Amino acid sequence: MKKKWLSLLLTFTVILVLAACGTAKEKESNNASDAGKEEDKTTEVTKLTVGASNVPHAEILEEAKPLLKEKGIDLEIITFQDYVLPNQALESKELDANYFQHIPYLERQIAENGYDFVNAGSVHIEPMGVYSKKYKSLSELPEGAHIIISNSVADHGRVLAILEAEGLIKLKDGVDKASATVEDIVDNPKKIKFDADYEPALLPQIYNNDEGDAVVINSNYAIDAGINPVKDSIAIEGSQSPYVNIIAVRAGDENREEIKALIDVLHSDKIKAFIEEKYNGAVVPAF
Repeated sequence: MKKKWLSLLLTFTVILVLAACGTAKEKESNNASDAGKEEDKTTEVTKLTVGASNVPHAEILEEAKPLLKEKGIDLEIITFQDYVLPNQALESKELDANYFQHIPYLERQIAENGYDFVNAGSVHIEPMGVYSKKYKSLSELPEGAHIIISNSVADHGRVLAILEAEGLIKLKDGVDKASATVEDIVDNPKKIKFDADYEPALLPQIYNNDEGDAVVINSNYAIDAGINPVKDSIAIEGSQSPYVNIIAVRAGDENREEIKALIDVLHSDKIKAFIEEKYNGAVVPAF
């Protein structure tokens, strides 16, 4: 009888030990699972796709990329060579945002295409410059001078404002310079002729081919072609230009945390210093 009780006691003890081991292993497994879930939460990355012009927009975004990575955002940059496709891609939700256009252009695109876009934040200004292989200043331009500008109507008022500031032309009183056209010129003493038949991206090539007496080029295209807007231009737009380049998003997306993080990073001291050091006045921070 004594042996029987000892045997039962031993069996019961073994069962308790095995149960305890099982519970410990299960607890350990649950802890490991919880730790894994916690780790997944801390390493979770959100993807953000932004369309941009090559220079300087994509370069600035590349500088912002590691700063966004620290915030758990994986920035994908898709580059474009024109001014039409980035907005189409944003409309079709191929992009989360785009960074290539200034405010007057965005407003014109919204009016013409019905886009439901908003400005999520201003980043920089690219002063537009006038370039010439033949003359060192606008005052040297002869009567009947041939000035080549882009076929982007949104840029025409901007070009004319530069020429008016330099005393070459006068626009009619009360005209909105952002939307002014050649037809708004009321005084043109040198009888300057304007050629607006070329895509903006082709203007550096036109300049290098020595066509026309002067060519007006957007700074992003000038820089991309190795032209220095500060050193090579014979006249350049002032830093107070209203043509600030912005991050555009679909309406409502400006409240997304990833978009807010993007704007915060682009407005950081590090990005400001990068713009100032890299472009030396050819691109000016607007924040």
